[in-house]
Amino acid sequence: MNESRRGFIQSLSLLAGAGAASSGLAGAVTAADSATSSKRASDMSPDQLREQLVTCLGGPWPEPCPLQPLLRETIQKDGYRIESLTYEVEPGDRVPALLLIPDGVSASNPAPAIAIWHQHNGEYHLGKNEPGGLAGNPMHHTGVALAKEGYVVLCPDALCFEERQDPSGKLKGGNFERFEFLRYVVAGRSMAWKNVLDMRRAIDFLCERSEVDANNIGCYGHSMGSTHTWLVGPHEPRLKALVGNCCLPTYSAIHDHHLLHCFPNFVPGWLQYGDTPEMAALIAPRALHLNLGETDGGSPIEHARNGIERIAAAYEKAGAADQFSSFIEPDTGHVLSDEMWRRTKAFFDRHLKSA
Repeated sequence: MNESRRGFIQSLSLLAGAGAASSGLAGAVTAADSATSSKRASDMSPDQLREQLVTCLGGPWPEPCPLQPLLRETIQKDGYRIESLTYEVEPGDRVPALLLIPDGVSASNPAPAIAIWHQHNGEYHLGKNEPGGLAGNPMHHTGVALAKEGYVVLCPDALCFEERQDPSGKLKGGNFERFEFLRYVVAGRSMAWKNVLDMRRAIDFLCERSEVDANNIGCYGHSMGSTHTWLVGPHEPRLKALVGNCCLPTYSAIHDHHLLHCFPNFVPGWLQYGDTPEMAALIAPRALHLNLGETDGGSPIEHARNGIERIAAAYEKAGAADQFSSFIEPDTGHVLSDEMWRRTKAFFDRHLKSA
C-alpha cells in the first residue's frame, strides 16, 4: 500500500478508535458480530435490506439533473475510437470520462456496453486513463480489451482521482480523499453514497448513447473498482451483469486483521444489518461474478470464502442460483490474472451477448 495513503488512513483510524473507546465500543466489533448481523439480514426481505442500506449510505439520491455531455477530443485507435468527454452528475459537478466505441458500432448497429470502475492503488494521478489504455499498468487496460471484444466501454474518473483531484490545488492525493470523505460524513452521508450517485449517472450516460444496446449493460472493476461494483449493483437495476475482481473485504476481516481499506468500503451503521457480502447479495437475481486471489491480503480468504457462501445462499433464496459465480485462484494475490480475465470475458459474453 502506498505509504502516504497508509498514513492518512491510519490517522483517521486512530481518531475513529478513540471515539469508539469513549463510547464503550472499542474491541466490540468481531467476526461474531458480523455473523449475528448476517443472520439478522437473512430475516429481512431484500427490499427491506435495500431500504436500510440506502439510509446507512446517506439517504436517497437527488433527482438526476441533465447530463449535458461535452465532447473534448476524439482519438482514433486500431479497431476503436476514444471520445474524451465530460458529463454532469450533479449541478456544477462534471465527471471526465473516456468512451471507447468499436469500429462498426453505431446508432444503426448498437452494441452491449460495460462501465469500468478503476482501481485505487494510492495512484491518484490515474483514473479513467488506466482502463482506457492511455496510462498505467497494461494489466489494467481492460477498457481497450473489452472494446476489442465489441463492447462500448465507459471509463469515468472516480472522485479524488486523475482530473477530479482538489480543484484548489491545496490538498494533494490522499489528503484530498480524506477531506472529501470527512466532508460527506459531517453532512450525514458517506463517500460510498457519492460514488454510487456518480456510477448511476454513468449508466444514465450509457443509456442515452445511440450506439449502446441499453438492455445489455454491465460493469467491471478491479480492487476499489470491485468495491464500486457491489456498491452500485443493488441500486442500479439497469446493470445486467457485474464482475468484481479482487476485492471482497468483509468488516469482520477488516477488524480481525486490522486492515486499512479504501473509504468507499465503509458504510456507517450497516453492520447492524449485514456485512459487505449482504450488500453484494442485494444484486440478486441479476448476474454477478467475483474473482479473488487466495493470497490477497486485502481480502483475507477465510472471510471471503464465508462471504461468497452467504452471497450464494442469497441467490439461491432468490431463485437465481445460476446467476452467481465466483473463482478463487490458488497462490495468487491482488492481480488480474489471465484466468481471472478469461472468466470475466466469458461471463460478459454469456450475459450481454447471448440475449
